[in-house]
Amino acid sequence: MSTQIQRMRSDAGFIAALDQSGGSTPKALMLYGIDESSYSTNDEMFDMVHAMRTRIMTNPRFHGDRVLGAILFQNTLDRNVEGVPSSEYLWGEKRILPFLKVDYGLADEAGGVQVMKPVPDLGERLPVARGKSVFGTKMRSVIKSASAEGIRAVVDQQFALAAEIRAHGLVPIIEPEVDIHARDKAACEALLRDRLREGLDAMTGELPVMFKLTLPDEANYYREFCTHPKVLRVVALSGGYSREVANDKLAANTGVIASFSRALTEGLHVDLDAAAFAAVLGGSIESIAAASAT
Repeated sequence: MSTQIQRMRSDAGFIAALDQSGGSTPKALMLYGIDESSYSTNDEMFDMVHAMRTRIMTNPRFHGDRVLGAILFQNTLDRNVEGVPSSEYLWGEKRILPFLKVDYGLADEAGGVQVMKPVPDLGERLPVARGKSVFGTKMRSVIKSASAEGIRAVVDQQFALAAEIRAHGLVPIIEPEVDIHARDKAACEALLRDRLREGLDAMTGELPVMFKLTLPDEANYYREFCTHPKVLRVVALSGGYSREVANDKLAANTGVIASFSRALTEGLHVDLDAAAFAAVLGGSIESIAAASAT
């Protein structure tokens, strides 16, 4: 674990978010060129998205020299790549740190936010994940308006689950996403920054956390967390921005690296031949790694 922590703390690169789950998988497949008429069951859908992810993970351009980590959905963790569990393939063959998305999606909006649905089996899943070389976890909430009470509820829930995750020896990525379309986005960010400070102040134990945050309106707004002793790394989500816009915003935030999903896979298509697929993926990886190096 110490070697992996040092790699995540110091090495160049970014985190690939390959964790689209049940609700977001159809859209991911559609962007890849596979529409809903191509499958009739969830099993068929997940077979197709795993084939897409396998094509990405096994590509020579997808490697630890540019990609520090990859976030996986539980269904991907439970499957193999080239005959070994997906997470073990990533670390053993690519030197990419595997993360597991542990949440079950979002509750209905209340108080200007969406907290996570309950995760009742977290204590059962974490030891299994660690046994498969998983380094850390990720869990997502969404902030849609500058509600002090709502944002506190989001952050309190995130840190509570993070404490359980850290107790199992894994590094949690705390992701309180601020909706890029929020009318009071800057005010949301101000409230969120204050609550994250409070959460870190109250945190005990040796293992750090990571933050996955929406690219802020003001460059370097979260800079203090990049050097905080309890924060291993600050990463940014693309949040619906195009790769070009997300890269430009990311490059303006010193010390923050990418954890992109749609921006990473932008331009990939099921019909691309091997050379064209590698070229598109490689170009995406290079541009995101460069924006993460500022």
